Amino acid sequence: MKPFISTAVYGVLNYIIALTLIASPWLFDLRSISSAAFFLPIYIGWLQLIMAIFTNNETGFIKQFPVRIHYTLDVVMGFILLMSPFIYGFAFDSVRAAGVFKGVFLPEVLLGGLLFIMGLFTKKSPFTSGLPKTHAEGLIGSTDSI
Repeated sequence: MKPFISTAVYGVLNYIIALTLIASPWLFDLRSISSAAFFLPIYIGWLQLIMAIFTNNETGFIKQFPVRIHYTLDVVMGFILLMSPFIYGFAFDSVRAAGVFKGVFLPEVLLGGLLFIMGLFTKKSPFTSGLPKTHAEGLIGSTDSI
């Protein structure tokens, strides 16, 4: 599938998602669910914010971190966040004693899925564009050493 997210839109969304992840335990009342539901979005949000500041793209401020590695880490962190309610078991705590479906796992699943999709389908992503030309030239197949 072709990438459909531009790098500028990706950069802005990355800041929004990072700040939302950092604030999500208080925004979505995840404080009393479990420690994984509380701390995991905060950690991933801070990592996303630091990577966004240091990434070498239009919205990065310091421009030292390679974009392709950022996209790869987005896919990994998005998958971890997407699966965390099921791994740590707080997805099953969504039905409380009152029997009302609260859906406490939905913010982490949605934000994790969004990170996963952004890492996969942004232009210049290693998952859709392959290796850059500079990596394919001059490696083992080079005849310079003969």
